Amino acid sequence: MTGTFKANNPVNTFLLLIYGVLLKLPMFLHPVKPVAQQTDGFLYRQLLLNLDPVSSKLPAIYPILAFFLLFIQAITFNQLANGQKLMQKPNYLIGMSYLLITSLFKEWNMLSAPLIVSAMLVWVWARMSSLNQAKSPMGSLFNIGIVIGISTFFYPPSMAFAALIIFGLVVIRPFRLAEWIISLLGIVTPYYFLLSYVFLTDKWKGYKLKGFSISLPKFYDNAWALAAIIIVLAITSIGLLFIRKNFLRQLVQTRKSWNLVFLYFIVALFVPFINATHSFEYWILCSIPLSAFAGAAFFYPQVKWFPRLLHWLMVAFVIAFTYFVKK
Repeated sequence: MTGTFKANNPVNTFLLLIYGVLLKLPMFLHPVKPVAQQTDGFLYRQLLLNLDPVSSKLPAIYPILAFFLLFIQAITFNQLANGQKLMQKPNYLIGMSYLLITSLFKEWNMLSAPLIVSAMLVWVWARMSSLNQAKSPMGSLFNIGIVIGISTFFYPPSMAFAALIIFGLVVIRPFRLAEWIISLLGIVTPYYFLLSYVFLTDKWKGYKLKGFSISLPKFYDNAWALAAIIIVLAITSIGLLFIRKNFLRQLVQTRKSWNLVFLYFIVALFVPFINATHSFEYWILCSIPLSAFAGAAFFYPQVKWFPRLLHWLMVAFVIAFTYFVKK
């Protein structure tokens, strides 16, 4: 499969869909109804309330929506990565890696608030990467701020990704105070409208916004989860070695885009530490940058058997974990 997805063939979009369905078939066979956690935002809670009547007749609505988000993120981030020339040739390996990595953990195949936020952050990364070419950077920064602000209505700890704007501006553009201010205004704007609505509807009394709680996150709960983490760390390390080896050969804009991927990863690693609920599903925010690192591990090796072996070992683990291991 690595040889197939290494080519930039439009047919690979359909093949990636089939690939994803086969990998994630158990999520459709055994639908799991998501439960709102303590730190989930009001928009996510409202979404679950709206889906509850539908789920009584169609239990598969949750995995269908989850798969839709996963597949759209895989295709979208893959296209954006190709547009930013993260690798020497356009390919579908990053999309393949995203679907493969998210299949390693059952919590990453559920319709969770972080999964929804992850889809929004793909858009944020794309806009940050293209700021140098933007005709109106102020407008782009304001829109980026708004999207991050709205994302906190689904998952409040995602406010940490405001740091991605700050660090991204340092990496991408020369310092301009006006751009920093307009980004902050964009983040605040959704809260302005929310609090205005609360005030005008006389719901001000007793209304509370979700906060943050610093705690040690949950890393794994069994030997299989630990094995999956080791696999992800191994392929990430391999990918980073190849990225570092080819980094200086790339265009300046491409190097800046890779720096944004690294910043994205660092912020995503930090988010579960400001989360009051201990659940592995919140680590899915790391999956987008991880797929870029894994994609490099499949793309760069000159020995053809190595990425193929690596891929099929991961697929074998997914099959063993999802089909044969009792939950």
